[in-house]
Order: sequence, then C-alpha cells, then structure tokens
Amino acid sequence: MKMLAVQKTLLLLCVGVSLAQDFITSEQFKNIEERLKATEDILRELKRENEALRTITKASSDKLESIQAENKAKKVAFSAGLLESGSQQVGPFVTQKTLVYQKIFTNIGNAYDPNTGIFTAPVNGVYFFRFYAHAQAPNQMAVSLHKNDQLQCSVYCHQPSTNANGSNGVVLSLQKGDKMYTQLWENSWVYDDVKSYTSFSGFLLFSL
Repeated sequence: MKMLAVQKTLLLLCVGVSLAQDFITSEQFKNIEERLKATEDILRELKRENEALRTITKASSDKLESIQAENKAKKVAFSAGLLESGSQQVGPFVTQKTLVYQKIFTNIGNAYDPNTGIFTAPVNGVYFFRFYAHAQAPNQMAVSLHKNDQLQCSVYCHQPSTNANGSNGVVLSLQKGDKMYTQLWENSWVYDDVKSYTSFSGFLLFSL
C-alpha cells in the first residue's frame, strides 16, 4: 500500500514537471528534480524492504514446516498381533524366522511395516519395545527381539506340559533407520488366534 502511494506521487510529479516546465524558474525546477530523486530513493528503499520481508517470510514458513514435520515424526507408536484372523501354530523352521505381525492395533507414524514385521526408527531417540509369545503344550516356544542384526532379549519355554506365555521388554537408544523385529528360533513354535496372545509393540519415549 505504501509503495503504491509512492508510485502515484512519482507519477504526479512527472506529469507536473512536464506541464509546468514553461512556467517555473530554474531554481523551482531544480527543487522539483531533487524531490523527484528523493522519491525515487524512497521507492528503491521500499523495494529493498519488501524483498527483505519476503525473504524473512519464506524463512519463517520453512522453519514452521520443519517444526511441524519434526513434531509429526516424534509421534511414533505401534502395536500388532501375530494373526489377523483365525488360529495357527507358526513353525517350526530350520532357521530363525522373522515374525510378521499382521493384526494392526495402532501404527502412528507408520514406522512398523506389516508386510515385513520390521519397525524402522524414524528419528533418533529412546524407544520402548515389548513382545509376547504363547506356547501350546508340548511344543517348544522361543522368540527373540533383535536390533538390526543384534539379539537384545528373548522368551523361552521348553516343551511345556500346559499352555504357557512369555513376555519381555527393553528400552533402547536408536538411530534413525535402525531396524527392530522379533524372530522365532529354529525348531520352535508360537501360537496365536483371535485373542492375540502373541504380539509386538513399541513407542518413542523421547527424541535425541
């Protein structure tokens, strides 16, 4: 608005000078030229200020988007049961097998992949993980939690005489991109049905 007013003033001055050249003294004309130059200087300064304002506005907008993205990344939580429906004894396998939990209770941030059974840390931070496994007699049950390729903790039940449950959990410091998953041991079974006895959960405690 201010720049528009200056432009109008500049235009009026130009028109006035054109009409009045034959009726003013050289001193008056010089004064008009000085005023015109001053107006042009103001206009250039306003353009510079406007450009600076645009730069500040863009920087503020970029910062806001960055903060919003960071806050969104900090909202991380998932919980999933092994079977989406029905009942099944999973196993045994000749080698360790990554368990794929398909019944999604929650997956805020979409860091858990129900196609692979792997949670990928979206940000550096401290996370909590817990998993449950159910054994049906007389089958051995053994499941471990892994960070990347490193075993963190396990649950184990050797040929139980009755059905049994195992649970374990840890608090871990993860870097962005670290992988968390559970694996069923070789020659072991784990059972699940619609009651979701076997599950895997985790969430971000705080970012680093």
